[in-house]
Amino acid sequence: MAQVFKFGGASVKDADGVKNLVKIIQLHQDKELLIVISAMGKTTNALEKLNQAHIQQSEDTQSLFAEVKQAHYQIIQELFKNLNHPIYHEIENTFVEIDWILEEEAHPDPDFNYDQIVSVGELLSTKIVAAYLNECGITTKWLDARSYIQTDNTYREGKVNWEKTKELIQESIPTILKDQVALTQGFIGGTSENFTTTLGREGSDYTAAIFANCLQAESVTIWKDVPGVLNADPKLFPDTEKYEQLSYAEAIEMTFYGATVIHPKTIKPLQNEGIPLLVKPFLDPSAAGTIISADALTENLKPAIIVKKEQLLVSISSKDFSFITEDHLSEIFSAFAGCQIKINMMQVSALSFSVCMDQNERRFHQLTEQLVSNFKIKYNDGLELITIRHFTPELVAELSKGRRIFMEQLSRNTAQIALK
Repeated sequence: MAQVFKFGGASVKDADGVKNLVKIIQLHQDKELLIVISAMGKTTNALEKLNQAHIQQSEDTQSLFAEVKQAHYQIIQELFKNLNHPIYHEIENTFVEIDWILEEEAHPDPDFNYDQIVSVGELLSTKIVAAYLNECGITTKWLDARSYIQTDNTYREGKVNWEKTKELIQESIPTILKDQVALTQGFIGGTSENFTTTLGREGSDYTAAIFANCLQAESVTIWKDVPGVLNADPKLFPDTEKYEQLSYAEAIEMTFYGATVIHPKTIKPLQNEGIPLLVKPFLDPSAAGTIISADALTENLKPAIIVKKEQLLVSISSKDFSFITEDHLSEIFSAFAGCQIKINMMQVSALSFSVCMDQNERRFHQLTEQLVSNFKIKYNDGLELITIRHFTPELVAELSKGRRIFMEQLSRNTAQIALK
């Protein structure tokens, strides 16, 4: 049975990271392996800036593009001492894809524009890593994920056509895995019109789950720069603890509320086939990490603290001072869905409906345009949303001490506080 490995941007941020990846693959060469790789380091952020500069016709466009090129050529030069190695030409040709886009006016749909430019990060990283694996004697076949993962044309949030995707993956990949490693991109898919889509920010985990589901894989391993799934972000909290195991349900809850160690859509395709997910440390491949599965023990779990920054608290009320009814809520939810806005917390009172959402100026503007004729809208920006799974009252008090609370919500297992 195949195993699926996923390596994030931090794992391949430089030449040493790529060399470390090779060591991990060498430890598992006796297995059928499909590898999913993200863009290198902060490439996605850099390409997002480039995309924005292109849309705004900024004079920084070419200098931003030059920085992306330089970062990749530096890694190639450290990995491939032979300056005539085909990878130099291969990467040059990949950058040409962006050159062509920059020569034209930006597409009127900024999300379409985003997907065509930002997706190139994954193409670059996988071509470099595949070439280096082959250089190290590990026979590796580079696969274009866009030829397998088929989506609709919802750019930046492509919805997977599972039937077509499963058919394409099962048609050829099992044969490839019999005698070589298969390596492909995370985050990206393709439409029936041969345009590139992306699956949502940090969507490479989801890619690994899609391939694993369609191949009925033995397991998925996500290699991270942390020891496993921690109960809080170690950058924000010094005394974090690792979970040895988690159930699918617990992992889904944590990712839904914004835990960034796993993409929210990752768990369901694995749960459907009963495929365990391992989160393991990239720099210590023999460590146990965290295992997420159906039969995990979930009693007495340490509270999980999830912090989402740059939140917008939006309060929507009727213009005629009438109660917020089911009809009002139907109209409001329809507007949120149409603008592709995820609600992170919500609360209904007699006269208003309040939600916490990620700050996104363009989508918030679209939302207000849809609702302003029937509703009054107020908002507060620059908030933090803290979610605590398996909370204690003492922990809620500690995390909100000395801060202004804008909205608070407690359920059996979960506390949420929007504050400044």
